[in-house]
Amino acid sequence: MACRFFVGILGGSFVPCQVWSTGFFDKSVVGTSNAITAGLGNAGGGITYFLMPTIYESFVADQGLKPHVAWRVTFIVPFICIVVTAITMLLVCPDTPTGKWSERHLHVQQNLAGHGISGDIVAAPGTIMDDKHRHSSSGGTSPPASDEEKLQFEAAPRKSSVVGEAEMGEQAMLDTARGEVVQNPTLKEALTVVFSLPTLTTAACYFCTFGAELAINSILGTYYNLNFKLGQKESGNWAAMFGLLNVVFRPIGGLVSDFIFRKTQSVWSKKIWLHSLSIMTGAFLIAIGATNSHHQSTMFGLVAGMAFFLEAANGANYSLVPHVHPHANGIVSGCTGAAGNFGGIIFAIIFRYLPGQYGKTIWIIGVMTMGINALVSWIPPVPKGQIGGR
Repeated sequence: MACRFFVGILGGSFVPCQVWSTGFFDKSVVGTSNAITAGLGNAGGGITYFLMPTIYESFVADQGLKPHVAWRVTFIVPFICIVVTAITMLLVCPDTPTGKWSERHLHVQQNLAGHGISGDIVAAPGTIMDDKHRHSSSGGTSPPASDEEKLQFEAAPRKSSVVGEAEMGEQAMLDTARGEVVQNPTLKEALTVVFSLPTLTTAACYFCTFGAELAINSILGTYYNLNFKLGQKESGNWAAMFGLLNVVFRPIGGLVSDFIFRKTQSVWSKKIWLHSLSIMTGAFLIAIGATNSHHQSTMFGLVAGMAFFLEAANGANYSLVPHVHPHANGIVSGCTGAAGNFGGIIFAIIFRYLPGQYGKTIWIIGVMTMGINALVSWIPPVPKGQIGGR
């Protein structure tokens, strides 16, 4: 039980990874970035299908370990990989593109001052101001900043936009700065974000697509073996392909989402792309379940088609997430990710209560996916009046 608890915490690293990745990239390319990082993470599940049995077999055949010992020793390998990665990230990787996380707002304020816009705009999230910003004009030191205190920089004369920089009015720049800097929300503000319709939309879509991926991953090898009598190892290898396709298909979802956003300059384009992929996912799930094919070429082709739309939809979802309440990106990312895991639980329960009826269960998941996406398709991608994220 304790081991499962800590493995669950490890799975929770997905959301901080997406939030961290979002902080490094502009909204016009963030979908590609998030999709690549998440796609590699999802592909890890496919790699595990191949790698862990191979390591286990080597311990049994080459090291002479008994099976009940070998499977335990096998877990030392991912433990070493995880610890080395975590330590390397702590020592090498920066918090943000501009330095420490606690000083992320200072860079925004300096950029505004460079455009001739005075400070008194972005709230400092605590007493993290540099000493050089605490000195008053008389040379004294001001008291520590409170959570409500505003940062002030001396504004330079207003500059015209440089080549390649978007034309924005002064008020638009101020509003964007306020809305884009991640803040530490109050409980009331956090609940407002959690229960806003755009947050519920990304969560509902991820409930369907990532939830389906988790549930289908867990039974696909058994399903193949039931229909084709391939044996446990070969069935597992074919099932692993479903997860490995994330390396290609999830990034495609984010890449296309960013492309159409740059062409249309509308967040609606990202949302329409997400729903289109999700509804096609549902259609392929229904086809797989309805045919319940016993021909390998037909089944593998349908699963590959379903994998494209499902995994691309996951990538498209986290291309849309950074636009929704950008000042509370961690909350939106967390709610969306949690909904995906919750979907995996719900769909796994359906598989459990329809034992052996894999085709019927997959058909049910397909109907749910199409229905839920149709229900939330009318909701605007960002809240009305939201500052930033557009």
